[in-house]
Amino acid sequence: MTTTTGSPIIILVAGHWLGAWAWDEVLEHLRTDHSRAVAVTLPGLDRDDPGRAARTLDDQAAAILDVITRLGAGEPATLVAHSGANGPVSLVLDRHPELVRRVVWVDSGPAATGSAFAPDLPQEVEELPLPALDVLAEQASLEGLSAEVLERFRARAVPEPGPVLRQPVELTNDARHTVRTTLVCCSIPSAQVLELARGGHAVFAEVAAIEHLDVIDMPTGHWPMWSRPRDLAEAIRSAASRTD
Repeated sequence: MTTTTGSPIIILVAGHWLGAWAWDEVLEHLRTDHSRAVAVTLPGLDRDDPGRAARTLDDQAAAILDVITRLGAGEPATLVAHSGANGPVSLVLDRHPELVRRVVWVDSGPAATGSAFAPDLPQEVEELPLPALDVLAEQASLEGLSAEVLERFRARAVPEPGPVLRQPVELTNDARHTVRTTLVCCSIPSAQVLELARGGHAVFAEVAAIEHLDVIDMPTGHWPMWSRPRDLAEAIRSAASRTD
């Protein structure tokens, strides 16, 4: 876990295959105002954990809650969730919305109850490695990523635990919709995201239920922490400092 000192509290959670290291460049920019910012490696994504392939969404949500309580001592935090981190972060919002001052979804959004990233992944598949880059490019935009960045991604990626991918996100607390929310829209423009949400699209339906929502367009690929780290840090800082 990487940390700075100061205010406000910001907790950065990267998506599938990634650990705290994915936020290094963003943290460099956030440090300029002494924000209490931490980047976490979720259970299951620590290469040195011998039991990591058995970790679950519940384990990941518990780890995020532990960071909030240890870092904030009762003070709500701003959660920043990239991509597939929406599963555990959605669980945190459902279980303890009072501990989250604001959530910032980075090319992502809240998960719908009952949804799972890969519900049909066979039980015998213990983990899912990062796919070949040509396959990955068919699933998410690689815009703005240099060959060097892609090579680092490949070298440092950790296979995603099968239980995390198969486990449905079960949500019961409507108070999650009251948490102030910022969407940082990168590979899909905000206008399209909001239109899909209003239309009840399964991936974006939860967005329509959010009571306090603002959006930021940041045109780039699916990994803006590498393609536009300074801009992303500024967007996060701005969102975390909002009082409305």
